[in-house]
Parts: sequence; structure tokens; C-alpha cells
Amino acid sequence: MRRAVALRLYAGLATMALATATGVVLTMPAASAAPGGPTGYATQNGGTTGGAGGQTVRATTGTAIHQALCGRASSSTPITIQVEGTINHGNTSKVSGDSCNTDDDRIELKQISNVTIVGVGSGAVFDQLGIHIREASNIIIQNVTVKNVKKSGSPTSNGGDAIGMESGVRNVWVDHVTLEASGGESEGFDGLFDMKDDTRYVTLSYSVLRNSGRGGLVGSSESDRSNGFITYHHNLYENIDSRTPLLRGGIAHIYNNHYVGISKSGINSRAGARAKVDNNYFEDSKDVLGTFYTDEAGYWQVGGNIFDNVTWSSRSGDNNPAGPNPQSNTTVGIPYSYDLDGADCVPGVVSQTAGAGKGLKVSDGSCSPQTPDPTPTDPGPTPTDPTPTPTPSQPGGTNLSIGAGSDGSGKASGTSYGNVRDGDMSTYWSPTGSTGSISIKWGSATTVSKINIREAAGSEGNIGSWRVVDHDTGAVLTSGSGAGVITFPQTSLRKITFEITGSSGTPRVAEFETYAG
Repeated sequence: MRRAVALRLYAGLATMALATATGVVLTMPAASAAPGGPTGYATQNGGTTGGAGGQTVRATTGTAIHQALCGRASSSTPITIQVEGTINHGNTSKVSGDSCNTDDDRIELKQISNVTIVGVGSGAVFDQLGIHIREASNIIIQNVTVKNVKKSGSPTSNGGDAIGMESGVRNVWVDHVTLEASGGESEGFDGLFDMKDDTRYVTLSYSVLRNSGRGGLVGSSESDRSNGFITYHHNLYENIDSRTPLLRGGIAHIYNNHYVGISKSGINSRAGARAKVDNNYFEDSKDVLGTFYTDEAGYWQVGGNIFDNVTWSSRSGDNNPAGPNPQSNTTVGIPYSYDLDGADCVPGVVSQTAGAGKGLKVSDGSCSPQTPDPTPTDPGPTPTDPTPTPTPSQPGGTNLSIGAGSDGSGKASGTSYGNVRDGDMSTYWSPTGSTGSISIKWGSATTVSKINIREAAGSEGNIGSWRVVDHDTGAVLTSGSGAGVITFPQTSLRKITFEITGSSGTPRVAEFETYAG
């Protein structure tokens, strides 16, 4: 079953209207991500692009991750760090520099922006070592496992949180990760996914959280209500005592998650929090929704959920479960579009997509997981059409790249950024590895709605997945696979970036043509 949920688009400034204590309506500019790209609230507030358009480096130790952060020109210089292997206390040391603020007992993303950390190759495991995001923005963490992070005992890391965010954090997308512990607080563990002290615009998607006393929280205390705009979708919460999540204030959108073995309490909306809870599958669990352990109420809007062998305790004192027949007590407006799988197929979809090492598969709302950025199949002409119109090799009009400038994330020996705008198909640019980015730039704002990526002879088909980025704002204009003509909504910008995120061989871009229409 597919249900596409679309919100109204507004061309003006974002507005937010908070209604009475029993309701909320939000209206903000909508943003839509391509399959496999950021989703949910991480698409708001300017979007989340991580290290797009910057250098890509490989790291096999925690120290190397810190070195990559500290080696940038500034704390906001975009960078993608590809991680492979086991990151632990033995290979993670503090590194100093003007563009970083790191520490020994954690991966420290502090006072920085525009960073992607992604697991590659045989996988990336952060073993007993947490990831700490503080005073940071525009961060992507993808395809990694973080396990057994402790706040007491030995060794300790990051206050015991697998991934923890605090102090003015904005725009974080955590996707296809596995977060796990081996017990609860008495065994030295804390939360798997925590947000505190003014953290906003975060999405947790296609991830596994398991074997922990605490899934995660939003707000460190009843008075910490500055956090919000959090999306949780297509995640598996398995063998968790409570906090799936715990919400103190703010807005959360929780859809298409699979909950199994929640033993004490699940979604704990309290202290004025408001949660939209859509099409989740709750199984073999207790008190999966309500306000627990406080007399400061929270609110929820529910629809389409399935409760399979869920037990509910009686209401008394500070224990107020929403069941056994949960009803909405607020309304929550969602400012982005999303595709909603039917709750009955959520266990199957989540089992195929959630967690590290699953190939970054996603769902489009049809209950049929797919790989990111699928390339539409062209069936070609029908047999009754003997003279199909050939696709032109390049668009008409003026190639705006001629006479413009260019730069990129790095260039292989013997290649040049300028080769992509010289009109000569015999010269080309290649990145320093299998992925990288190349940009065209102008001295003043230029309107572009179409580009043509032309591969050098002998390298046709090497370019795999890619993204086109408005370098001025960091917005992803479009994404897909393969070279050729690429169109997107007309955009005025000073610099446009073609980011190659996957390849089947050495990419060789002979020409990066740009057109107004």
C-alpha cells in the first residue's frame, strides 16, 4: 500500500504557528529529497548536504578522522571522510588545528560544519567509541556501526551515548547506521541517539537501535525544551527498555518504524512535546506510546499504526499510556513531502533496508525496497516506430561554461579543472580517486537549468551515481546515475558542482557544459 503525503508549498518566508496546548500547525517551505538523499526535517532550514562539493579522504583510524577534520582550510570547508575498519580507543587520539576541536575518547565533531562520515569497503565499526556532535551544523553520518559505548566502567566515551548531539546543533542526517549496546545503565551504557541543548532539524532513517536500556532522548531535562524538528523513519528498535524516543518539548515525526521487544515504555512524549506517529508496527512490546515518569504531559497525533501483541498498563500518577486504543490529542503539520509505506509491510521493508551494510536501500512508499537513485529504464522505441527521433548529444543554446572558471575536490595527475570548459573532447579532468567533484563558477549570478556531462573517449559509462549541487547554498538540485544531459529547476547561482559519488571505473569528464534552458 502506498500513501503519498504532500504538504503545501509556500514561496514566502517560513512561518510557524503554535496553537493551544492541544494542537500545533507548522507551515514552512517544503523541500524534497531524491531517492537515497536526505529526508524529513534534515531537508529543512536550508537542507543537509554534509561534505558535498569538498574533498573526499579515506580513514582507517579515529586519529585519521581527526586529522582530516584538522587538515581543512577552515572549520566549514566541506569534506567527506570515508571510513573503513575498526575505530577504537587504541587508534583514536586528539589532533589540534585551527579547523577542528577534537578529543581522545570520542570522535569529536565540535564547532565545525559541512562534514560527511560514511562507512565504505568492508565496513566501519566504532567499537566502544562514540560520535559527539557539538556546536556543529550540516553533518551526515551514514553506513557505520557504533557499539558498546560506555559512560561508566572502562573504557568510557562520549558520556555513554553512541551518537550524541548538544549545544546549538543544526541539520544532521544519520542514515543506515547500526547503534547497539549490551545492556542498560547498570552495565555502564546510556543512550544510543541523544539530542540536547538546542538541537534541531535532525533525521534518523533506515537505522537499527538495539540491545540497550535507552534508545534515545530529545531534551536532557523537563526544562530543556529548545530541541525539536526531528524525524525518525524506517528504523528498527529492538530489545530496548525505553526511550524510543523520549521527547521533551519540540516536534517529532515518527513513521514506518518497527518496534520489537520494548519492555518498559516506548515513545514517551512529555513536557509539551508533540509527535506525529504514522504507520508504525509495534510488536511484542509494552506501553509503546504515552507520557511516562512525569506529570508534565506531551501530545501525539496517531494514524495507521499496527499494535501486534502490545500490552498496556493502567493509568495512574505519572504513568499515562496512550493505549489500549490510542487516540490523537493534537494535530501536527509536516512541512515536507514523504512516501508512507503501509504499516503491514513495515517489518519486511525495515528488515531489508535498516542498518549498516544493507546497500543503502530505501523505500519509495510502495513496500518494495530499492537501491538509491535508481536510473529510469528507457524501453526504447516500439517496433511500430521505425524512425525514432535521436536524442541530441548536447542541448541547444550557449554553453555558459566557456569563459567561466572551474575548480574541484582534487585532480588526477595530468588532468586539469580547466579541461572541462575548453570545448575540447580530447582533454579531460579526473578526480584523485573513484569519486570527487568538479565545479563551474562565474563572477556574478548566472541562471542555469541544464548541464551536459560528457565523458572522454574510452571512459564512457564509468560515471555512476552523482549529485548536482548549488554550491552557493549547498542545496542538491538533482541526483541520479550516468553521464549525459541533466535538467533541474531553473536556478540563479555563482557556482555549480557536479559531485560523483560512485563509479565503475576512473571517471573522466571531458566537458562540463552549462545552459540557461
